[in-house]
Amino acid sequence: QVQLVESGGGVVHPGGSLRLSCTASGFTLTHYTIGWFRQAPGKQREIISCISPTFDGTFIADSVKGRFTTSRDNAKNTVFLQMNSLKAEDTGIYYCASVFKGVIITNEDQYDTWGQGTQVTVSS
Repeated sequence: QVQLVESGGGVVHPGGSLRLSCTASGFTLTHYTIGWFRQAPGKQREIISCISPTFDGTFIADSVKGRFTTSRDNAKNTVFLQMNSLKAEDTGIYYCASVFKGVIITNEDQYDTWGQGTQVTVSS
């Protein structure tokens, strides 16, 4: 069964850090573009980051640039989202998604496999 599972969410104080993991089962992430998306309360889902299999090129949304990074560990079949200097506005459900492409993809409609999401809450 092909699936993605996110983990690492939780409650953190402003300024804190979390590392989210997106682990694949049933397929190998190596040749897939992996996106991280966030759905904040009352808002549309938005792309946060993306990593392509081509030289591990990355895209980081302006709203999190300088604070978030994404990377992959092919041996673990996992992609990570490192989130530092978290703010209250980073609160939301974080999803990872995959698509068999060799380039950066920012349009969520092009992703065909999604995880169930993990909640991140930034609160004092």
